[in-house]
Amino acid sequence: MANFDSIIRGARVVLKDRVEHLDIGIQDGKITALSAQLKVEEGTEVVEAAGFTVMPGVVDIHVHFNEPGLASWEGFRSGSAALAAGGITTYVDMPLNGVPPTTSPEAWDMKKQAAQDRSYVDYAFWGGLVPGNQQQLMNLAESGAAGFKAFMSEPGGEGEDIFARADEQTLLDGMHEIARLNRVLALHAEDEEMVAQLGARSIAEGKTGPMDYVKSRPAEAEVLAVTRALQYGEQTGCPLHFVHISTREALERIAEAKGRGQDVTSETCPHYLTLTEQDVVRLGAVAKCAPPLRSSAEQESLWDALASGLIDVIASDHSPCPPSMKQSDNFFEIWGGISGAQSTLLIMLDEGHLRRRLSLPLLGRVLALQPARRLGLESKGEIAIGKDADLVLIDWNTSTTLNVDDLLYTHKQSPYIGRTFACAVAEVYCRGIKVYSAKGGLSANPAGQFIAAGSYGKNGTRGTEEYHDRV
Repeated sequence: MANFDSIIRGARVVLKDRVEHLDIGIQDGKITALSAQLKVEEGTEVVEAAGFTVMPGVVDIHVHFNEPGLASWEGFRSGSAALAAGGITTYVDMPLNGVPPTTSPEAWDMKKQAAQDRSYVDYAFWGGLVPGNQQQLMNLAESGAAGFKAFMSEPGGEGEDIFARADEQTLLDGMHEIARLNRVLALHAEDEEMVAQLGARSIAEGKTGPMDYVKSRPAEAEVLAVTRALQYGEQTGCPLHFVHISTREALERIAEAKGRGQDVTSETCPHYLTLTEQDVVRLGAVAKCAPPLRSSAEQESLWDALASGLIDVIASDHSPCPPSMKQSDNFFEIWGGISGAQSTLLIMLDEGHLRRRLSLPLLGRVLALQPARRLGLESKGEIAIGKDADLVLIDWNTSTTLNVDDLLYTHKQSPYIGRTFACAVAEVYCRGIKVYSAKGGLSANPAGQFIAAGSYGKNGTRGTEEYHDRV
């Protein structure tokens, strides 16, 4: 009998703190051996990977797949297919944009049913914190919610059953409850009063172009909201995770709070690291997001923050919509969201490692290990014995130019179309199952499984480890 179901042999393997030439032994979907040379017995499948680098499968904790109800925007099947092709082996789906949003046990069950047998890679769900649903949070946590999401500015959308902004009392009451439940609250941090006033003034003056929109959501709005939320978090003891941070000053406020012992983490997105406000003008609606893209100087400061350990998580904030919602002469009316998850890993390897010399272990931590730990996805995020065999083979000898036809999203929109990356995703494994290869495409059937989040422990199971290494 073979010791392993399969062996990935001869690759450079990215561990959490170093890179080594290793064989990876896989049994029952788990990594069971890491050695310079594993013995191959009869019946063991061998993947010859000499010349490749094996990264841990990316754990994207910020995607919007819009089911139930809006699969025409992006559903679990198409969204997870794009993630698999991009080397993302686990994702956590946000609670808004679906109909209904995931703010009650009934909505949770609807979402879970919609995802069953339709995801190519493993997945978990966020629950939502909105006015009036504090009593629902315990049931959502018991169902396995990885954490909860709230908006400090208006999320947008139409209709009665939409995700609503959390007012001050909702935030405070929700934080008390989420702390009691040992979960994390993820926050979209922009000051609503500021952005609403600036936006209304701009529209009233007939200033409705791309840069008018950018100016209506300044860095100050993000910093103000982050500062207020940190005060609430300190008051309530609620663990916080700030999503899609776009400014260095906000990151420094978060780092200061962390230095005082507060349980808080930060996230930014590839689009803030690779696109600027000038790209909003150049590309138009496909590059609209909130917070908006910033200046090239701000972007450089984010890269420095990443190298310095001020950023805990890189996530895509994949937020798709039908093309019709990206069309208007009034930029304020256009749906704000960037479709980019399929490109996250290649962007970070090309721009972060090859061009800026950030180490592969550092990128592995912010893309996989730290997001997994933050949300209690204990079997994910690391190439280590006992972890799920979620692995991505990277080919450094093949460049990749992103063409429209390469996109697996429901709607083939991306600000990265035409961009060339100096590497390629060769093969992707989720729990030892090959879910994608550059030669063969997607696996025949979706094999992703739902993951219930584990219990929380400050700076432990669901905390983060800070690293400051750089090649």
